[in-house]
Amino acid sequence: MDRVSGGAVALAVVAGLVGTTAGCSGGGAVAEDRRGGDPGGTVRRAADVVLRAGSAGDVRTAMEMAAGGTRVTIRGTGNYDFRGRSGQLRVLLPTGPAGQQEHRPMVEVFAPGALFMKNRGAGVPADKWVRIETASLSDGNLVTGGATDPLAAVELLRGAREVSYVGEENGLRHYRGVADLGRAARAATAELRGPLGAAAKGLFGKGVAFDAYLDDLGRVRKVRHRFSFVNAGKAVAVTSTTGLEGFGRPVRIVLPPVKDIYLGKIRQ
Repeated sequence: MDRVSGGAVALAVVAGLVGTTAGCSGGGAVAEDRRGGDPGGTVRRAADVVLRAGSAGDVRTAMEMAAGGTRVTIRGTGNYDFRGRSGQLRVLLPTGPAGQQEHRPMVEVFAPGALFMKNRGAGVPADKWVRIETASLSDGNLVTGGATDPLAAVELLRGAREVSYVGEENGLRHYRGVADLGRAARAATAELRGPLGAAAKGLFGKGVAFDAYLDDLGRVRKVRHRFSFVNAGKAVAVTSTTGLEGFGRPVRIVLPPVKDIYLGKIRQ
């Protein structure tokens, strides 16, 4: 059997999801922003602050896709080990026209250079996982599974430019700007350079608008990115939100065993 094509999986997931429903202390830097300091520097440093925190025991994601008058939202919950560059999410697909959940939740495991997906759908046995090389994806694993890799969501901020300090909201510092994908790829940790570099050349062009919310320690508590691309001749607008809580909480991520990886074809 042929090995699964990562790029084909990416487009199939996006198209399928849209079609489903149609039928360290950063307090000083933050204070400086209030006085007209360097908000761009604060945001770019936020990725390092999150990595030093080690983990997020409570990760929540929401990806809203809009295409051809149809709008769907995919939500995920899980945790992330930033030191190990790995995490796990349980992703809920949109309900059907009758408001009933018609699909089993997808389980996704993020690992350096790879995305593992269970309950992927058509053509994949129920007890098997699909493994995708993230560097092969033209979206850099920002959209593929209906959730942005939390590490990638944070690393994108290394490319922040045109940043402004909006103000304080619910005890968090709100910043707005544009993430330059090429700049983010060059500054990212080794595991993310390939995927972000692919995204810079692929679907999204060079700039991704963002809103980032940092706490008094300079940690990213929430970040929202807005992408757009064309799939099957239709423009798709994507808003991806990643929330991080439970910093430093012990997190254990188990990769799927090799014997459970599906190597066959996926029906599109």
